Amino acid sequence: MSTTIQIKESVKARLEEMKLYSRETYNDVVERILEDLSELNDETKKEIERSTAEINKGKYKTHENLGREMGF
Repeated sequence: MSTTIQIKESVKARLEEMKLYSRETYNDVVERILEDLSELNDETKKEIERSTAEINKGKYKTHENLGREMGF
């Protein structure tokens, strides 16, 4: 099922620029964007969990310590 939506000309122009090939539909472009956002969110959540675990284990350096190590 299809539906019609209204978007600004500037948004349409950006979607046009994002096409991978000239005959790609706007629907395909939007689906790709949504998929990328979904993957990024899952990936970001996993990275946050990993980083939090490292911090909890004490595996981090303060700016002061890093500065000293680098000779500042």
